[in-house]
Amino acid sequence: MTRYLGAHMSIAGGYYRAVDAAAACSMNCVQLFTKNNNQWKAKPIVDDEVAAFRDALARHKVEHPLSHASYLINLASPDEALRSQSIDAMVIELERATQLGIPYVVLHPGSFTTGSEAEGIAEVGRSLDEIHRRTDPAGAAVLLENTAGQGSNLGWQVEQLAAMLDATADAARVGICFDTCHAFAAGYPLQSAEEYAETMKAFDRAVGLKRIRAFHLNDSKGAFGSRKDRHEHIGHGSLGLEPFRHLLNDRRFAKVPMYLETPKGEHEGRDWDAINREALLSLIG
Repeated sequence: MTRYLGAHMSIAGGYYRAVDAAAACSMNCVQLFTKNNNQWKAKPIVDDEVAAFRDALARHKVEHPLSHASYLINLASPDEALRSQSIDAMVIELERATQLGIPYVVLHPGSFTTGSEAEGIAEVGRSLDEIHRRTDPAGAAVLLENTAGQGSNLGWQVEQLAAMLDATADAARVGICFDTCHAFAAGYPLQSAEEYAETMKAFDRAVGLKRIRAFHLNDSKGAFGSRKDRHEHIGHGSLGLEPFRHLLNDRRFAKVPMYLETPKGEHEGRDWDAINREALLSLIG
């Protein structure tokens, strides 16, 4: 069974470098930021950068490029100025992805901070409506990512994700990115076949599995239900290998691309991304 396995790669030196890095690890998909993820502003993308990026994708046969939005964006904020700035930033994220030919931008829904959960969810819906009004329906779309649930972060419960979709007028333009570490840390068991099936059933009932357009494959440094967003190498954390075995052999997701967001670096002279990819491939029956 062919799988689309990739990782989040750096764009230092050019967008095409992320594709080169993915190909160097024998990956067939890639995730990247289209700008500095800890800054609001970004230089415009020029045509030569677009051409080099698209050429690298074609040359290396890397498919399903995915963008991740800035961590500064908070569509759930009760602070009107911050929420407005976040909406502006998300519009730019989608426009940049569209320019590069990237179909989806992954977004953490945000935190309600001094507000309430219900108010935060309503703000996410209103914010998505404004973003949709200002962007091309044929361009890049938003993927809401399930979160670990730290602090007042929203999106850690499937019911919250469902409520966000219900709160936006055009939910058909919004997909889901499923993160394994976040789901586990949020209290959704994945380790036994029965636990995996029950968790997927819960997601299906709430948002629909067909809405999942991407997976983030991360083991967890934190314990089950810890609500801590701390990624670990595949098989080296609290999740272990079995959840990934269930997921990689689930034919419902055979064509859904999956991306590592595990720590960078080397182990015994080898790139960790390549090691993690091999660990995942070894689980496919």
